[in-house]
Amino acid sequence: MLVHQAEPYNAESPPGALVGSITPLDAFYGRNHAPIPRIDPESWRLRVEGLVDRPLELSLEELRHRFGERSVVATLQCAGNRRADLIEVRDIPGQVPWGPGAVSTACWSGASLADVLAEARVRPEAAHIAFTGADLSQQAEPPQPFGGSVPVAKATSSEVLLAWSMNGQPLPTAHGAPLRVVVPGWIGARSVKWLQCVTALAEPSDNYFQSEYSVLPPEADPHRAKPGDGITLGPITIHCAILQPGKDARLPSGPTEITGFALAGDNRTVARVDVTADHGNTWTRADLDPPENPWTWQHWRTTLTLPPGGIELIARAWDSTAAVQPESPATVWNPRGYANEAAAHLRITCRP
Repeated sequence: MLVHQAEPYNAESPPGALVGSITPLDAFYGRNHAPIPRIDPESWRLRVEGLVDRPLELSLEELRHRFGERSVVATLQCAGNRRADLIEVRDIPGQVPWGPGAVSTACWSGASLADVLAEARVRPEAAHIAFTGADLSQQAEPPQPFGGSVPVAKATSSEVLLAWSMNGQPLPTAHGAPLRVVVPGWIGARSVKWLQCVTALAEPSDNYFQSEYSVLPPEADPHRAKPGDGITLGPITIHCAILQPGKDARLPSGPTEITGFALAGDNRTVARVDVTADHGNTWTRADLDPPENPWTWQHWRTTLTLPPGGIELIARAWDSTAAVQPESPATVWNPRGYANEAAAHLRITCRP
């Protein structure tokens, strides 16, 4: 793991851990805004409240026995993934300089959030479902637990889970045990860990981190920004990363395999990945794995014949709506460094 911060723990997965369809538990990225809480699973209860006719308070055993277990393979990605590319354009003080590894994929199992909300009988006037965790963040003033919300339409989609299992094993403490939300296709911040409360609301959550995860205009001061000043983040934007060769690698010239992954976001898939080694004068279409479902990454690979000297590899993805990544990170720079959807750039050197 590439550890950016020890407390709160923030670490990205090494490139070698991202080449498979499923990420091992010990290599799954970690993104936190507070110390990891320690929760007694025996005394823990989930509250379902707000604009509901039947408020619920459920133990983990009650969740397991009253609601059938479902599984979904889903990729989670931090909204700040590849922020380091934006920092190269212009500094972003106080933010974690994520490379391409703040993303991982797991098989999640748990109860369907839609089933739990149906039992609570969400009222018609509820438009958003909010989640509150147990991790108390000092980043908010005054300090508050991490939280956020998604629209009811997303919350009641079949893929959204209250997960107690990850890759066939009990959910690790570091990833939200005893229970977390998994919102496939949306930024990782909406998949709240150490879940304590689910609340039906008429408006989006007023939690600090609901509006914190937004894209501000380039000229904005993030320390003075108010809710509504930016574009609140939800579905993942189109994304592509190069895994092999590694950054600043020194390789022999000649035929070279280039590999990576791409991710399209909510209900979209990656349709094509192009790779260039000559600043876009020519593009080679990569071989692209089919998606397991709309909420997982897709790996790609191609072989380019590289000449001696310094080379910049560029990989760009197209999604199923024909949206394509912009070439330069400078076009998507923002003062919080979120949603870097620019094409992937990687510099290497080839020996004669």
